[in-house]
Amino acid sequence: MPTIGIIGTGMIGGAIALRLGAKAIAATVANSRGPETLNELVAKAGPSITAGTVEEAASKDIVFLSVNWPKLQGVLAGLPYWNNRILIDTNNPMQRPPLPPIDVAGRASSSIIQEWAPGARVVKAFNHHYFMNLEKGPDADGGRRVLFYAGDDAAAKAEVAKLIDELGFFGLDLGDIEHGSRLFQSPGGPLIAHDFVKIDSPLP
Repeated sequence: MPTIGIIGTGMIGGAIALRLGAKAIAATVANSRGPETLNELVAKAGPSITAGTVEEAASKDIVFLSVNWPKLQGVLAGLPYWNNRILIDTNNPMQRPPLPPIDVAGRASSSIIQEWAPGARVVKAFNHHYFMNLEKGPDADGGRRVLFYAGDDAAAKAEVAKLIDELGFFGLDLGDIEHGSRLFQSPGGPLIAHDFVKIDSPLP
């Protein structure tokens, strides 16, 4: 089983920790304020979730990145070379309302993450839902909630797809970073904020 880290414990990062904990999947969570500030989240998520430093979380095989966009480049600049480890980009180039969205010059935001995290195999995922849907879990309306993912490395996407399945969601591969990730990049992506459900059993 690959080791897992989560950098950022806001709404999305915290929801991911809860989902991993619900399946007893081990992960190290970290934020900029230090492990001692994460006692409440760790207690809520369960015994498989532990608090650590950002460096400890970033050293894992698969790392969720859930940091406010204005802080992302600084966080990534302080980390060692990624050495082909998987970075799951859960971010969007947004600021808290009423501040305007961040101008990324029409680019796929995950391509910018790739530049800021040299050596990482970036997969965009876990970012198109409202965090409440991730907290509620994968089961909905007789099926499984859909999680989109996109990336340029087929092996990395396969690892992320496996994790999505282990968490109980239905993963849907939308292709590469340049084209596929734009479909669920906020703002503007046509698939952002939709709660799609894959019905696993045929209707009567």
